[in-house]
Amino acid sequence: MCGILGMIANNPVVQDLYDGLVVLQHRGQDAAGLATYDGNQIHMKKGNGLVRDVFRTKNMIRLKGNIGIGHVRYPTAGCYREEEAQPFYVNAPFGIVLGHNGNLTNYAKVKAEVIDKDMRHLNTSSDSELLLNVLAHQLIQQKPKGHLTVEQIFDAVKHVYKRIEGGYAVMAMIAGHGLLAFRDPNGIRPLVMGMRKEAGKKPEYILASESVAVQTMGFEILRDVGPGEAVFIDIKNHKLHSKSLAKAEFTPCIFEFVYLARPDSMIDGISVYKARIRMGQKLAKQIKEDKDSPPIDVVIPVPETSRPIALAMSEVLKVRFREGFVKNRYIGRTFIMPSQHLRQKSIRYKLNPIPLEFKGKNVLLVDDSIVRGNTSRKIVEMVREAGAKKVYFASAAPPIVNPDVYGIDMPTRAELIANRLTIPQIAKSIGVDKLYYQKIEDLLDSAREGNKKIRNFCWSCMGGPYPAGNITEEVLQRVEKERFAYQTSGGSTDEDQMPLL
Repeated sequence: MCGILGMIANNPVVQDLYDGLVVLQHRGQDAAGLATYDGNQIHMKKGNGLVRDVFRTKNMIRLKGNIGIGHVRYPTAGCYREEEAQPFYVNAPFGIVLGHNGNLTNYAKVKAEVIDKDMRHLNTSSDSELLLNVLAHQLIQQKPKGHLTVEQIFDAVKHVYKRIEGGYAVMAMIAGHGLLAFRDPNGIRPLVMGMRKEAGKKPEYILASESVAVQTMGFEILRDVGPGEAVFIDIKNHKLHSKSLAKAEFTPCIFEFVYLARPDSMIDGISVYKARIRMGQKLAKQIKEDKDSPPIDVVIPVPETSRPIALAMSEVLKVRFREGFVKNRYIGRTFIMPSQHLRQKSIRYKLNPIPLEFKGKNVLLVDDSIVRGNTSRKIVEMVREAGAKKVYFASAAPPIVNPDVYGIDMPTRAELIANRLTIPQIAKSIGVDKLYYQKIEDLLDSAREGNKKIRNFCWSCMGGPYPAGNITEEVLQRVEKERFAYQTSGGSTDEDQMPLL
């Protein structure tokens, strides 16, 4: 999961790009980068850390130009070195910078082609750099005579679609030409565009991973970029061109609605907030229909994502809703921290219970999901230490049983508690008296009700099919082997290599 942003305007874009990345910070806290073009030169600054830590006034002054792209990184491929922060740059043809959100599932195959056949050099193990070189090669194959036409750009992207597989949303800037964006044929990773217009001036455009960045920057939302669609905005007159270049079943990622996206975002016409409300209503109905439903005194969310879910549950169950945890907002999202050691260490600093809301009560804790189980176990321990009589747990997502190969950090089955244990065993492992999981059909309906044109979603991590790429057992084993190799090469501590129970 990463956040991407691109903008073309009538005035310098650096401040708007910076502000937009701050809005998208929840999608990646490992690194940030900006690149702009002033008509002569591409200016770029990137580095590890939060947006506020990477950029200083001197950087902002240097990032000149009315067109640019930005990126916040949460790595699922490559490693955590500063060299792998995005965007990436190649000088031919014309000069291109590119950032992307997602993961290429045929990375090894395409890497060999790029090196051996295209005769291009890769300086990192990032699939974003690979994607950039594939795009650059295909643009050169168009044999432009001084300038690329829109049709040549789209033809190049069409060939990119033929070469790469996976879930991805791509943002690129071609010097002297304009802003290019495209989305994978299944629409797994999100991408939305907006427009801002002033009388007598050329229209200004923005493309971003989430609509909240579009609205915060004062743009009107136009629409989501379609699956397999490319969008190009030329630098000269800001004319918007778009074309559908690849077709597949439209299967946006369901985990965007469960956890990844901000609640104030709209993704593919679906309100993330309302989808989470519906998740809570359906989960509460499941509890009510359970003949062994336990007595519940209070419903308490695990901040932040699960708040609307827990609120809806309390209304349906007719049980009071309370905030039981105070969150330290200066600790990042533990799910996207780069190692399990850091996740476990930070949870105590991140959440502190309010003992009065737990002491002597039967508590229903509500969280968006249970991935590895360690975070849930730590939270339950804190709740029992605060004096809870009984602790029940409800997950808004079904059991996470498979790795996600499209850009979410669930790479190995050994890390997934639901891959190895039954629901009663998971309940015992995390220390709760009763555990409820959302049913997959209820989860899919919660999102689908917001846009009934979408027939299916990508729910591969929850046991569904992998919609993009030929994801075989051999591929999954290779992913897990690469993950283990990264861990043992110094990317994490010994604790991270232990099975999570």
